[in-house]
Amino acid sequence: MKQVVQNYKSGELAVLDVPVPGCKPGGVLVRSAYSLISTGTELMKVSEAGMSMLGKARSRPDQVAKVMQSVATNGVPATYRKVMGKLDSYTPLGYSLCGVVEQVGTGIDDVKVGDLVACAGNEHALHAELNWVPKNLYAPVPDGLAPRHAAFGTVGSIAMQGVRQGEPQLGEVALVIGLGLIGQLVVQLLTASGVRVVGVDPDPARCELAERLGAAACGDPASAAVEAAVAELTGGHGVDQVYLAAGGGSNQPVELAARLCRDRGRVVDIGKCRLDLPWNAYYEKELDVRFSRSYGPGRYDPEYELEGRDYPIGYVRWTERRNLACFLDLLARGRVDVEPLVSHVADFDDAVETYRRLKDGDLKAVAVLFRYPGQKEEAGGAQAPAVTVPAVRRGGASAPARSANRPVRLAFLGAGNYATSMLLPHLAQRDGVELSTVVTTTALSAANAQRKFGFAEATTDLDAVLGDKSIDAVFVVTRHSSHAELTRRALLAGKTVFVEKPLALTEDELAGVLAAVEESGNDRLQVGFNRRFAPLLQEARKRFGARTGPASLRYLVNAGRLGHGSWYLQQDTEGSRFAGEGGHFIDTASWLLEADPVSVYAVAPSGNEDLQVVLRYPDGSTATISYVTNGAAGFPKETLDLVADGKVLRLDDFVRASLYSDGTAGRKRWVSSRLPKARDKGQSAELAAFIKAVRTGGPMPVPLESLVATTSATLAVQAGLVGGAPVTLARAR
Repeated sequence: MKQVVQNYKSGELAVLDVPVPGCKPGGVLVRSAYSLISTGTELMKVSEAGMSMLGKARSRPDQVAKVMQSVATNGVPATYRKVMGKLDSYTPLGYSLCGVVEQVGTGIDDVKVGDLVACAGNEHALHAELNWVPKNLYAPVPDGLAPRHAAFGTVGSIAMQGVRQGEPQLGEVALVIGLGLIGQLVVQLLTASGVRVVGVDPDPARCELAERLGAAACGDPASAAVEAAVAELTGGHGVDQVYLAAGGGSNQPVELAARLCRDRGRVVDIGKCRLDLPWNAYYEKELDVRFSRSYGPGRYDPEYELEGRDYPIGYVRWTERRNLACFLDLLARGRVDVEPLVSHVADFDDAVETYRRLKDGDLKAVAVLFRYPGQKEEAGGAQAPAVTVPAVRRGGASAPARSANRPVRLAFLGAGNYATSMLLPHLAQRDGVELSTVVTTTALSAANAQRKFGFAEATTDLDAVLGDKSIDAVFVVTRHSSHAELTRRALLAGKTVFVEKPLALTEDELAGVLAAVEESGNDRLQVGFNRRFAPLLQEARKRFGARTGPASLRYLVNAGRLGHGSWYLQQDTEGSRFAGEGGHFIDTASWLLEADPVSVYAVAPSGNEDLQVVLRYPDGSTATISYVTNGAAGFPKETLDLVADGKVLRLDDFVRASLYSDGTAGRKRWVSSRLPKARDKGQSAELAAFIKAVRTGGPMPVPLESLVATTSATLAVQAGLVGGAPVTLARAR
């Protein structure tokens, strides 16, 4: 089998062929699926191995003391041979993995061959294809939890033990110093415990990540923003506890802890940072300094770890193994999310190159996983199913014959806020358009729409409208849950249909719409994805020009909070907010990138409706949609950046657009003039294109295949949130 090893004398890293370990009594033989690189502990060890002998001595004064004691006892020659022999040997790396039980030793009855387990220990959960793991250092993986997520079990236990040492209570405020892998997990565990968290790290990206994962505020240790956040959250008293999850030789973390901690607060050291405690500061506040020892009680006790002697639960509630099982349970229930921490997944055969990139800084990462042979790229019990993008089958020519001289007669199904504010004002005065009939479920709303916009008739009888051969097109602007069914019925009735987003809330609903297209031969359908018609965005795309390479697109949607009583909150019947309007943003991204997405990955912080959606396209382009509901109301709702080929397109809320380009003649820039009136998000142009298609019988403004692809991608977001893994958009044949 293969195993990652290091020579501490030379610093050499290698993947060696070594014998398969035997399956001893009291443990199991585990074939690795994923193992986790600790970018803190392991990289520190790798970096030390590359130092000179003097550098190694300075970094490990504890080992130097042992050497000096050996010199005094055994003499210099014997000690030298012993030290050199130990240094010039291969040592293993790794301590956190997930794998499948391949063989069960005697005395083991809680798992069987084929079970998925998470494993711990720097002697038993190594970066190797096979490991023998004693009973108290593995835990069964709950059903539905992906192996790549279960591989975080050990580092999760380290973070959990640190949080337990801090004894957090509901309503308290904590400071986490250091937002690497352990710090990010501590933030989530504290948040899940009802504690408000302030994070500290010099890396802005890690601060942003921690805030997405639940921290109330994060910032640089030298910034005044951190102190201001602590003062605001604690009423000026200081945090109840501080978790030191930082490394390095600076004493800044312990000094910051004393400054921001309240009187008689708790300071917990989880990482390996300098601890020159400023006596006055700690004495005056009588701070309680605690240490967190690795994964929990049992660590470094050979009787517990190797011989399997458990501690009675009445005396030791949380042991190494119980912490491991508890963290896996939190992962399985979605209370902790490790997927946003995965910066890179490397094949096990590329282990040496991966370590080199991490050490040299070429690979910036919070967490890196090794994927072992036999694992698919996104393997895992919790992998979301692929969403099939249905094929569009047409039954024949579908454009109905009509006289070019008579006006286009329209019927509206629904007359709510969006219809009366964003659609009907553009249609009421348009030449060649006749508002024939408005249908609503209540008589008064139909009468109001008739009076305000001049409909010839107002009714609650849907069947009469669908059976009226003089009506050319039907607008479906009802609540989301009825869109697919009303669209299906209108298509079967031979009408050209304009349906507001979403077209469908489920794959079955979408399939029903397409079955109506195939049955009737009527593919005259438009979904209200208006942003691609916005004049400002049209101009910006024209100026951006054709692409030659992959693009990166970022779309921030500051959606804001819903008012109390909004029917959008009825998610059981009307779908999520993103299901309702996310198609707008996916369609805009796909239109700008001139392709349909091939995969969707979505993550959501617990406790709110914010989403991060990553779309991947055939040419390698990506689009990231940040859909947030808890932002500042005064910030623009939609901002978009498209980057490719040395150019950047910027859209600011459909008010202004700009283009930056590094050309041969120097840096060029285009900035649109600010629109003199309200934002134009393309409704007027969209409706004009739709009416033209109805009048002439020409192609619909957006191909049906594109509408279906966008709808499928929107549905895949929910599937990805449930499954916790990227969702492939498979095209049906």
